[in-house]
Order: sequence, then C-alpha cells, then structure tokens
Amino acid sequence: MVRLRKPSIYKTPDELRAMVRPGLLTEAALVAVRGAVRPGVTTAELDTIAETVIRDGGGIPNFQLVPGYRHTLCVSVNDEIVHGIPGDRVLQAGDIVSIDAGAEVDGWNGDSAFTMVVPGGDAGVTAARQTLCDTTERALWHGVAALAHAKNLHEVGAVIEDAIDETGAWGIVEDYTGHGIGRSMHEDPPVFNYRVRGAGPAVKPGLVVAIEPMVTAGTIDSSTDADEWTVRTLDGSDAAHWEHSVAVHADGIWVLTASDGGASGLAPLGVTPVPIP
Repeated sequence: MVRLRKPSIYKTPDELRAMVRPGLLTEAALVAVRGAVRPGVTTAELDTIAETVIRDGGGIPNFQLVPGYRHTLCVSVNDEIVHGIPGDRVLQAGDIVSIDAGAEVDGWNGDSAFTMVVPGGDAGVTAARQTLCDTTERALWHGVAALAHAKNLHEVGAVIEDAIDETGAWGIVEDYTGHGIGRSMHEDPPVFNYRVRGAGPAVKPGLVVAIEPMVTAGTIDSSTDADEWTVRTLDGSDAAHWEHSVAVHADGIWVLTASDGGASGLAPLGVTPVPIP
C-alpha cells in the first residue's frame, strides 16, 4: 500500500520570493480600480481596468481560472458579502462596495480585497457604512499583526473576533474564511475570522495565508443568488470585506499584496514588517 504525502502548507524561501510579484500586481490592479470608483461607473468598467493592469504586468487574472467564472474582479455592493459578478450595475453615491482581485504570475498567486464607500449620498447612511468599512479593515490589520507573534494559526481568528467586537455589535461571517495561498489561489489551511477549537497549524517560516474578515451590519446568515456566485445577507444589511496575502519567513512577516509590506497598516499596532530576503 502506497501512502501519498499531503503537500506541505509551508513554502521554501525561493517560493516565498516567487510570490512577491503576483502580490504586487494584485495590489496595482486594486489601486487602479480604487481610483476609478465614482458615482456612475459600472462594475464591468472596473473589471476591465483590473484585467488590463494585470495582463499588462505580465500576469493572469486568477479569478478567471476558477471554473465557471470569467471575470477579473468580484464586486460586491451594499448587502452583497462576496463574489458579486461585474456587469452593467451602475455604482451610486453612498454605496458601500467591496472589490476582490487576484493575479497569477509564473504559477504563483496573489489575492487581496478592499471596501470603500462611493463618495456622496446621504450623510447618515454614508457615515454608518464608513464605520462598517473601517471596522473590517481594522480587524484585518489586527489579524495580520497577530501573525507576527502567534504560535498557532487559530490565534489569528481570536484576535480578529476581539477587534470586531470591541467596536460594536457586528456580524462576523462564518460561512466564508481566509485560506492558504501559493500555487493555487485557495489552499489549506483555512484562516478563521473567529474563535474555533484547537490550535491550528503552527505559524512558522514558509506559511502564506490570505487573511480576509467579512463583517455585516446585521445577520451573518446569507443566501446565494440565482447566478450561483453572489452571496448576500439574508436581512439586507450592509457588508464589508478586506483581505491581504501575508507571508511568514525567517525574519518576520511581509504583506505580499502591499508595496510597503503592510508597514502603514501595522505601525499603529507596533509591528514592523520585514522584506523577504
């Protein structure tokens, strides 16, 4: 009887270095898209911008490699949590929009997401949505910072949960989690955004994970639209989604999908990222 060895979740130093380029290309696509978000733009127009940046940079939009999906972005608006399909939807002033993208370069993957409120609209609605956006981003950075000193991966989820709970009564989506990333966009191990039993895998050099809290202003219960992709809250409450791909190496951590390695987001938390040698 032959036992097949399960692939290791830990990358070699050379493999970590190979993941820098797709991370930066993913960031470049999202920066371009963010600059184009305004009232009146369609989600399909944003998708075209992202695809152009990735292909011009020598990459492949890795979302297009997922069976049945032909777009570069997921664009989720208002009550949509994740996996919103770009199309003819026109963004309105005051919408809260989550934009998720990934690039593959030389067989290695990057994955990242941000949420923003479209400028304009009702001041009260906009303020509430901005608070949700800020809460989710804050939780992301707390989770990334935890990776710098955690011994086991499930510690990260506990820190994310606490960071969210500190700011109010929010819903932490449980049906979707972060994940490992490398040769495939989605790999083991799962990265939970809340406390779970057990310790999880050891946090040690070679671990690369996409940390991505998804937070709602109401219920965590969701449904999937007839398009079989778009996930939205059952109660119609707003949702936000932030994500970064992060590498652990011998000298520290480095956010692969941020050109500064995450320095600006980690500085308030007392963590200094270290470039991959």
